[in-house]
Amino acid sequence: MGFLDIFKKNKAKGAKVVKNVDAKADKVVKDSGAKAKAAKPAVAKAPASCAAKTATSVSASQLPFSDLVEPGPLVTYKHGFGTPPGGKIKLAIYWAAACGGCDVSILDSNDGVLTVGEMADIVMWPIAADGKEKDIEAMNDGEITVSIISGAVRNSENEHMVKLLRKKSAIVVCYGTCACFGGSPALANLVKGGKDELLDYVYRKTPSTANFQADYHKDKAVIPQVSTTVSDGDLSLPVLYDTVKTLDQVIDVDYFVPGCPPLQESISYLLKAVADFVYGGVALPPKGTNVGVVTRTLCDQCSRRKEFRRITKIVEPHEIDVDPELCLMDQGILCLGPATVGGCNARCTSVGQPCRGCYGPTAAVQEQGASALTAIASLFPVIDDDATCGEGEIIDIMSTIKDPLGYFYAFTMGKSLIKRSVTEKGGK
Repeated sequence: MGFLDIFKKNKAKGAKVVKNVDAKADKVVKDSGAKAKAAKPAVAKAPASCAAKTATSVSASQLPFSDLVEPGPLVTYKHGFGTPPGGKIKLAIYWAAACGGCDVSILDSNDGVLTVGEMADIVMWPIAADGKEKDIEAMNDGEITVSIISGAVRNSENEHMVKLLRKKSAIVVCYGTCACFGGSPALANLVKGGKDELLDYVYRKTPSTANFQADYHKDKAVIPQVSTTVSDGDLSLPVLYDTVKTLDQVIDVDYFVPGCPPLQESISYLLKAVADFVYGGVALPPKGTNVGVVTRTLCDQCSRRKEFRRITKIVEPHEIDVDPELCLMDQGILCLGPATVGGCNARCTSVGQPCRGCYGPTAAVQEQGASALTAIASLFPVIDDDATCGEGEIIDIMSTIKDPLGYFYAFTMGKSLIKRSVTEKGGK
């Protein structure tokens, strides 16, 4: 029985087990690697003692599942485990519509990358390894043990590749904010004219492209086409979609790792879960687990002093002398901490920058933007015994937000209830 069989068996039983990260477990892992070098590969089986453990029983020193109070310490895997007892797994990493920061974050896992190389044959990873689409297509369904996919689904190539990897993979990890919530690419959903307006603006109206068209294609502007024929044959480009989608809106996803990009702690937790499974046969976390988040909001992790002052003016951090100890919202700086799930340990707010919400909403709410707006509006001076803020003043305060949609939905437009920009018929 191989890794895929173990995964299916555990999944069928509804196993929700994990393994302690302690000296004893580390010794087991090292011993497994040492034995693998001296003996033939053995089948990795989950220890019987793990069978009754569930995700809710995990301590803070283990994987930070969504039901934990606080994420545990960074787990560093050191090079030297050797080939897993059951042989190497197959790993694919794909980059869809994103900036590439998520791929770089995996490379930044330092020694963890060496562990990945020891336990996995990387069949695709455009940033670091040469893998061909035709080779993936030739594989059996489910032959890839884990596929880590970052980025939103923006065009036909993205959709084709994520569906292909889903078909060929036992496990799919939705990695990074763009994959989880749409990220910055999903803000394009607000463009009324869709892809046509986007292409027109990018290739005709930006200063650089406008000058290019005027200098070289004055009679007819050149805009990328889906297909064209040249002397060497037919060339094609992916079809740009009007709507940017999150990964789980296109394929079934097993695990989610939010962050822009995910922090090293989250990457370490993810690597640990896979390494425990590969080297020790430990069952994977429950399907749907959000790796690296907690049940509380970012505000609960922020060490700044909160006085819940009333907001009468909204400012940017560079416009004031920021108090290093006072809550940013108390200083009139918009912060999405009240509407964002914790897990990053408030890294941005600790250095004087407001939270922009890249970890997404808590499990208690669906609409992060509306939740943030509600939290901010509750700080306006409109309480019964101090009703000093009329409707006009509220409008004046809100009008100082330079880009409300871009601020409240900078990362989560793909999962919002708004979806698209619309124009009311008959309206002015």
